[in-house]
Order: sequence, then C-alpha cells, then structure tokens
Amino acid sequence: MSAPSTDIAILGGGLAGGLIALALATRRPELRVTVFEAGERCGGDHVWSYFASDVGDGADLLEPLVAARWDGYLVRFPKRQRSLRTPYRSVTSERLDLVLRATLPEGALLTGATVTQVAADRVTLADGRSFTTGAVIDARGAAGLAHMVGGWQKFAGQMLRLKVPHGLTHPIVMDASVAQADGYRFVYALPFTSDAVFVEDTYYSDSPSLDLPVLRQRIAAYAAAQDWRVEAIEYEETGVLPVVADGDFDAFWSAGEQPGIARAGARAGLLHPLTSYSLPIALRLAVHLCTLDKLSGEAVERACHAWAREHWRQGRFYRMLTAMLFGAAVPDQRYKVLERFYGLPEPLIERFYAGRSSSADMLRILAGKPPVPIGAAVASLRGKGRPLAPLGDSR
Repeated sequence: MSAPSTDIAILGGGLAGGLIALALATRRPELRVTVFEAGERCGGDHVWSYFASDVGDGADLLEPLVAARWDGYLVRFPKRQRSLRTPYRSVTSERLDLVLRATLPEGALLTGATVTQVAADRVTLADGRSFTTGAVIDARGAAGLAHMVGGWQKFAGQMLRLKVPHGLTHPIVMDASVAQADGYRFVYALPFTSDAVFVEDTYYSDSPSLDLPVLRQRIAAYAAAQDWRVEAIEYEETGVLPVVADGDFDAFWSAGEQPGIARAGARAGLLHPLTSYSLPIALRLAVHLCTLDKLSGEAVERACHAWAREHWRQGRFYRMLTAMLFGAAVPDQRYKVLERFYGLPEPLIERFYAGRSSSADMLRILAGKPPVPIGAAVASLRGKGRPLAPLGDSR
C-alpha cells in the first residue's frame, strides 16, 4: 500500500479546525496535517472572544490569535450595572488565517478547497483532486443539531469606524438595557481601538430566522444613542447558533458521518449549552488530541466521540438552565434571568462561562426566589413548559 499523502486531514479551517491544526503543528510536528477550507480565508469574517479564566493548557496557542485584550468588562441591565475584573480577549478570523499560514508547512493549508466526498481514508475535492489520509477530522460546522431541542442565539455584528473616539475603556459584554424584542435581546460592544468598535445585536430567540435589515437598523440606532458618529462599516458578520435544552446524544452522533470519521466543533456538539460559547471547548479538544499516543483514524474518532460524550454529560446543568430560560420565561422577560445571574460572585461567573461550575455554584445559581414564575420553572423542568424548537435546522 502507498503511504498516505497526509497523516491527518482536517475538514474546515474555522475556529475548531484551525485550533486543532495549530496544536498539532506546534506539539506534534512529526505529523503531516492538511487543512481543507472551502473559503478563500480561514475563519471567514468572525470575532471570537473568551475570558482569560476559561483557558489553562493551550493558552500559548491562543496568544498569536488575539487581536485585542482588556483587563475587565461591563454588563448593563435595567436594574443592574456592573464592572467585572476578569480579563477579556478577542480573536479575529483575520488573525487566525494569518497565523495558520505562517505556522503550517507549505501545502498544508488548502483554501478554496470544497470537499465533495469523504471516507475514513480519502478526501476528494470538487476540482477532482484526491488525497489519501490516515485520519479525518470533520470540523465544518453544523447548521443545527439533529435530535436536540432548545432555542437559538442569533446575531449580526458590525465593525464600526468612528469619526471621533468612542470613549469606551472596556468591552460591554452584555447591554440588556436596550428595548427587548424577539426573545432576550442584548448588545455587545468591543472597543478594538479608540475609534473602532465592534457592535453586535444578539437575541435568545425561539426562532432561527434573522432579519438582517432590522438588525442593521438597531445597530445604527444603538451607535447613535451612544453618540458614536459612524464614518464607515468595515465588515459585518452574522450567526445563528443553537442553544441546547435537551436531546439524545447517541441519536445525534449516529446521525452524523459514516464510521471512521472524527468530528469536532459544532459538528460534534461541542458548545456551551446555554451560551453557545465554543472557543475554550475547542481549545481543550485540540490540546487533548496532541496527547494521544497514536493518531490513527480509529484512535482519533474514538477520542473525539468520547470527548463529545463527556461534554454532553457535564452539560446537564446548563441544559436545565436553558430549559428554564426558554420554557419558563416570557420572551421579553428573559433578561431578568441574566440580570439576577450577574449579581452573583465573580468567581462563580467565571466558572460558569468556562463550563466548570461546581456543585456549590449550581446550588447558588438556583437558590432564592427565581426570576421566572415558580410554577413555570417547575413545569419546564418536567418538560411541560413552553414548547422548545427542534434544532435539526437553523435556517
């Protein structure tokens, strides 16, 4: 048999696939890794953010990707404003693309490479090229999560270049003082430079439909309300992400690709059930794969499956909170859940976003008078609350 043309084929050069490629190139340089990205640039047009407290091993892999960093952040609600001291970081797709091109060997990153056929030992592209491989990791994202139910976090974001400085010294991670619409609405503002701010209009909604013209108008209205004079919109991004309340993990996994192909990122269900947050989870898997003695197709598939199953098991508490948020709270009152949450101790908030809440944290989050009707909260936990949407399709 001829030697494979690559040891590991990574399908998709987004966040999950890109981090795996960077980790393997840095920590397992003896392996031949090839990234197949359908777009002309890895990562598309995206901003991914994380709290410094979210990451441990692997933080060095993120450092070259960071485009902006702050020593804290702000949140705003109708009855609560708070400044938190947890350091905050933002990664951009532009930086991801640049670092991948600089780190991977020549020929290891193929852009404009649309995969048409994939098997456990071969990848075929639309232009007819075929590559043999020892292992395949599919990280091309997922429009939805079959066999799961919940709601949607959807958004539109714009990088605004201003005529005069905006005056922000810290990011506003959640501004829910805005008018509520289409579920729980908040605005996210990242001050990248003194005259450039990334503004994102976000919704925890029952529907995946995204009315981009309306969201553009709301971003413009928010900027005007802050007295920010917009000179130009430098780029725009949109997203519709699943927020998971319940599901059947085994059925979800069985509905995926044929045996022998590993999965990562959203394709493996690797996101925070309530926040749709994926960066620290993607980093942990990337680092874990580097520790495997063997990186054969079977070993990689088994490792990714076990990792995703354990992530599902550990996410039970967060899925319960999602069920309460969507099943018990009236859409325009959902903000009260987060308003109360942000009154809790800062270390608890850090562990929550990292997906590492302790048993004591869980009790503290649930203690006291709930911000939703008690009867509705109990009904949602019994599966008798407001109907939740199937997440098989997001568009």
